[in-house]
Amino acid sequence: MSERADRKPSATRTALIMVAVVFGMFGFGYATVPLYNALCEVVGLNGKVKSEAVSEAQPLSVDRSRLVKVQFVTTVNGGHNWEFRSEQAQVEVHPGEFSTVLFHARNTEDHDIVAQAVPNVAPTTAARHLRKSECFCFNNQPFKAGEEKEMPVRFVIDPELPADVDTVTLSYTFFDVTRTAAQTAIAPPNS
Repeated sequence: MSERADRKPSATRTALIMVAVVFGMFGFGYATVPLYNALCEVVGLNGKVKSEAVSEAQPLSVDRSRLVKVQFVTTVNGGHNWEFRSEQAQVEVHPGEFSTVLFHARNTEDHDIVAQAVPNVAPTTAARHLRKSECFCFNNQPFKAGEEKEMPVRFVIDPELPADVDTVTLSYTFFDVTRTAAQTAIAPPNS
């Protein structure tokens, strides 16, 4: 009987360790996404860019001796059949010169949605050199059922872009954030 008594504390201790490991794994998994996003924004890793508007009040010097090709790629996450595309597949710009490109989106569903575009820039070395003064990615985009929108992106490539980068790809992925937007809208304000 003493063998059983010796095993009982050991089994209880093992169970507690396993529960702690499960909670630790859950906590680590939960914290990974915000930590990764914060790291990407700080160092420009994975082409992530801050969604902040840049002011046009302080113009950059335009480098007319150089042209940079900016390509646009669009995708819709989650298997939705929404229409989402750039009106131009690519543009050529002089670094330091602002350019505007229109994007077209249409909610093809029979109910209202709220979408959020998440930008990505490639190559990653170009991420900190692409600045936007206007972008639909700065805010959630509500769409009525069947509604279409033309949405501008106004941007500039910083003349400090490394000389070996002659093509920049700006991609947007549209996500359905209808539930999140609804929860945020009905949440009481912080006191």
